[in-house]
Parts: sequence; structure tokens; C-alpha cells
Amino acid sequence: MIKSIQLSGVHSKLTDEVRAYVQKKIGGLDTYIPKDARKSVQVDIKIKEKKAKDMQTFECEVIMKLPKSTLTVHERSSSALSAIDIAEENLKNQLKKYKDKHSGPRLHRRILRRINRQF
Repeated sequence: MIKSIQLSGVHSKLTDEVRAYVQKKIGGLDTYIPKDARKSVQVDIKIKEKKAKDMQTFECEVIMKLPKSTLTVHERSSSALSAIDIAEENLKNQLKKYKDKHSGPRLHRRILRRINRQF
């Protein structure tokens, strides 16, 4: 689990249910982060509530600071939980690209050796 998650609500008060859901979803993304970068990851999450005439929308902004880059995601939905889900999926895709880009060539060699041993 990611330890340093800063969660804040803008124009709304966050419930314990939303806090636990964020900890479960965003905190579980540590499997997509390289092992050497896991200790220094910082995540800032802002959930904004916007009210129009008859509509209420939630905007979820996630900023993840990694050692070699910063990943950001902005998502908007009709409920806070669905906005968090969409942001988590987009962040997961960005983390996969980050891990491919910043993982060492030794990892690829190990995987190729295991595949060659099987055949």
C-alpha cells in the first residue's frame, strides 16, 4: 500500500466511505510502481464537488510524484466513487508505461531467460 496519500475535499466534506475507498483503490497501485521507487511515492488527491442547476458533478484530480516524473489525472463524473474508479484506471495505465520506461534491462533479461528455460 502507498503510505503517503494526501486526500482533500474542495467545496465538500469527505465521508469515511470515500476515504476508505480512495485508500483501497489508489493505495493498491503500488504493484505497478518499481520496487526502488515505492518508498518515495507521494500522492495528492483532490475531490471537488460542483453544483449546477439540477446537476451535481464530482471531479477527481490525482497527482502522483515519482522519482523521475510526475503523473497527473483529472476525471469528472456524477459520483465521487465513479470518478475515483476512472482516475484509478487511467493512473494504472500511466504507471505501466512508467514502469516499462524506467525499469532496468536486467529485468527483461531475467524474463527472457525464464521463457527460454521453459521451451
